Amino acid sequence: MKNIESLIRKATELKSEGLVEGQISEELNVSRETVTWLLTHGEKSVEAGGPKDISVDWSEIGRSAFRLNNISQALTELVYEVLGESDLDVDVVVGIALSGVPLASQVATHLDVDLAVYMPSKQVASQGTDFHGNLSVNFAGVNGKCCVIIDDVITSGRTLEEAVAYLEEHGAKVNAIVVLIDKKGGERVSGVNVRSLMKVLRVN
Repeated sequence: MKNIESLIRKATELKSEGLVEGQISEELNVSRETVTWLLTHGEKSVEAGGPKDISVDWSEIGRSAFRLNNISQALTELVYEVLGESDLDVDVVVGIALSGVPLASQVATHLDVDLAVYMPSKQVASQGTDFHGNLSVNFAGVNGKCCVIIDDVITSGRTLEEAVAYLEEHGAKVNAIVVLIDKKGGERVSGVNVRSLMKVLRVN
């Protein structure tokens, strides 16, 4: 119960700082539906129960470049494994902004390939608004390239579905998705093989 109260306070605090629901979702590693619930239900309604979701705090990794590097080496090994199974290549690692970028940067270094950054629509759009994500022009292009997507957490899978669709529309071939934590389960997103270092399984 105390953890839910803490999440409600944190979500409210982030909202007061001007973050939209998608950004709050990214910061707390929960779904947008969970963020909506946290923002619209006060602490008095905690007893009634909340949405079925799990908040992931990987800040002990994120605050240390040394730990990020070590975790990224493990993610790189997963990339080699999934690509090796189907004899696929990689030219560009695509990091999902915001939290996937530090991991993707290190993985790109280990693979000795280019780095691209995808900025999903949830980073700037409020729920219900029509906004499309985009590839940052400050990083590598993807047209005609074989790509691997790196992110921190899969919650619903919608951000990765959006990223795969965008990359394919812009001439890329997405050969794998590798993440730190998978809360959704499943072996594929939009037909692309997914691997994770950890899976979170809810047992009801």
